[in-house]
Amino acid sequence: MDARLNYFADPTAKKVLKYLMSAGKTLKESTLPAATQELVALRVSQINGCAVCVDMHTKEASAAGETTVRLNLVAAWREAEVFTGAERAALELAEQGTRVADAAAGVSDKVWEGAAKHYDEEQLTALVLLVSFMNMATRMNVIAQQQGGDYEVGQFH
Repeated sequence: MDARLNYFADPTAKKVLKYLMSAGKTLKESTLPAATQELVALRVSQINGCAVCVDMHTKEASAAGETTVRLNLVAAWREAEVFTGAERAALELAEQGTRVADAAAGVSDKVWEGAAKHYDEEQLTALVLLVSFMNMATRMNVIAQQQGGDYEVGQFH
């Protein structure tokens, strides 16, 4: 299957992507732990069925030293003992933030309070922005049927 759009060839998309890449870089530089960022990005990508993003974040996390066991268990994190309490809180917030249409209440107070126990306000802000950013990126890729599998670590840095 071929992608419906080539975002890097379209003049409007190129302009927008310039800012999106800058936003992504800023999030990477935040105080939210890098491992948490990759796990959250991967989980949002899995939920939204974005092959490009699953490919990218699995490879980036692996290159940064993340273990295969943890990467393989992200989709079933509730039943896995390999994630910290902080990572579990971030993954729960990411899931509820991604599945807002499934629950009229959005992110519950319980989930928010769980994340707030582990992350300071700057990190919580970065986490919310990351979840939102990943939802936008995954939707762009899914709508245009972007294909995964050929991402190379550091490709967009």
